[in-house]
Amino acid sequence: MPTFGPGELILVLLIVIIVFGAGKLGEVGGALGKGIKEFRKATVDEASAAAPKDAESKEAK
Repeated sequence: MPTFGPGELILVLLIVIIVFGAGKLGEVGGALGKGIKEFRKATVDEASAAAPKDAESKEAK
């Protein structure tokens, strides 16, 4: 997997500022944060829902 140094991160940040503008950057960051939070919650919920089923199938054998 490629690693990103400080130069690449600054370049990406500049491109994001150019595309979205400095005013919208906070809104984009907030929406991205909410999306990541919902994704993590969904994966945890899915994993906890699958865990009892796996335990029950092992006990039945």
